[in-house]
Amino acid sequence: MKPAKSKPPGKLTRKLPARDKALVRFELRVPGAQSVCIAGTFNDWHPSATEMIDLGEGHWVKDLKLPPGVCEYRFVVDGVWCEDPHAMAHVTNPFGGRNSVIQVLPK
Repeated sequence: MKPAKSKPPGKLTRKLPARDKALVRFELRVPGAQSVCIAGTFNDWHPSATEMIDLGEGHWVKDLKLPPGVCEYRFVVDGVWCEDPHAMAHVTNPFGGRNSVIQVLPK
């Protein structure tokens, strides 16, 4: 009889209940934009997973519930990645650009 093959352990993630997350508002003004999304550590950098809401006249917003800690992100405006011009901090990314950074505080 052959021994059973064991599967390698999967990535363990601890999901916080929504009540432990903080509400964070992202805003960007880009007149003429057709589509604005936000990608970051909170959505595995998927460029179209988190669409922002067009309030008109180039004002885009998105409210997200995020766990406490450091969050890196970038905006994707009409398919073009860009940093948040109003972010208080930035870090260099491996693609030669800069990611915007926020510190999400516990509730």
